[in-house]
Amino acid sequence: MTTPLPREQFPVTEHYRYFDHAGISPLPRVSVEAAQWFVDRMMRKGKLDYDELETRQVATREAGARLMGVPVNDLAFIKNTTEGLGFVSSGLEWSPGDRVIAPDLEFPSMIFPWLALRDRGVQVDLIAPIGDGGTLPLAEFERVIAAGPPPKLVAVSWVQYGRGWRTDLRGLARLCHDADALLCVDAIQGIGVLPEALADCDVDFAMGDGQKWMLGTEGLGFFYVAERVRDRLRPLEPGWASVPHRGEWSNLDFVWDDSARRFEGGSYNMVSTMILGASLALLLDAGVDAIWNHVDGLCDHLVTGLTAIDGVRVLSDRSEAGRSSIVSFSVDGIAPEQIAERLQADHFVCMARAGGVRVAPHGYNTIDEIDALLAAVELQAAAHEKDR
Repeated sequence: MTTPLPREQFPVTEHYRYFDHAGISPLPRVSVEAAQWFVDRMMRKGKLDYDELETRQVATREAGARLMGVPVNDLAFIKNTTEGLGFVSSGLEWSPGDRVIAPDLEFPSMIFPWLALRDRGVQVDLIAPIGDGGTLPLAEFERVIAAGPPPKLVAVSWVQYGRGWRTDLRGLARLCHDADALLCVDAIQGIGVLPEALADCDVDFAMGDGQKWMLGTEGLGFFYVAERVRDRLRPLEPGWASVPHRGEWSNLDFVWDDSARRFEGGSYNMVSTMILGASLALLLDAGVDAIWNHVDGLCDHLVTGLTAIDGVRVLSDRSEAGRSSIVSFSVDGIAPEQIAERLQADHFVCMARAGGVRVAPHGYNTIDEIDALLAAVELQAAAHEKDR
């Protein structure tokens, strides 16, 4: 079958059916070649012709802005999603009595930055997800917003890491701004697979690092700060890269850069920048719309097959509003960790998360791989039923 991302770019397919792109993705060939180019160049030339690296760095930033659908001036490089969330939680001015709303049962980095504000008198209200799919519809946010003093900020994942519920960012942004609240989005599980322009969604802050759907490495990601709120966020790591006259070492006049680059304090992770740039070019060449349509079809096929297996329960919400590139399922009587371990022994890469087995295909996976996974799950379910 034809896939939007060329399968020949992914040598991992020679040994595994890889479905853990919500965790850490394998690198495509072009990205490995970019890393090899960088290492060889640094070995042979060191700092000579460093402007060539800076040109590639600019291209990576521009590609990230295109992928996220935001102005390039509003985008900064960060180490990881946690750093971006910390920039928001620690960079805003807080007063006792301020209120933050966030989902409960989230990845720790999505919760801890706000809980850490409690010793400053900030009220943190956690919303419990609803049902197997972990849904949090807009009505639930509206209810919690109205149940207390107006929040200063609402924090949410674009896509929940465990069972894959996708937040309606446009609708939530309207609710937040009607309440004069800021919206901060952990976007790591959406960037690279969901075709939505974050600027058009009217979010205030969004962040995500590259090792998941962007097909990059750990240690590099993006931080989006809408221009309208840029000056409300105090940069926490001022350095030579935070000013407009970066590179003019004798000029010690301090003024923040008039872009999101004010949040970049020092030197960059250049090797990861080269890798991520090559991966983003691959994604943009395929088109995120095409990638999403393909992945959504794979997930639909998976859900149809899982629901036909006795003892298997699909946990993810697959409604039009809530569906994402993550499908979670359980098998009666078998721990998710045991299922995932057995699948890995058969060269399937999935993860046990949030009480289920998480399957997260990308744009190079195929229906045949999904069918093979379904057959393996059916064997496990049948073997367990036989042993009862």
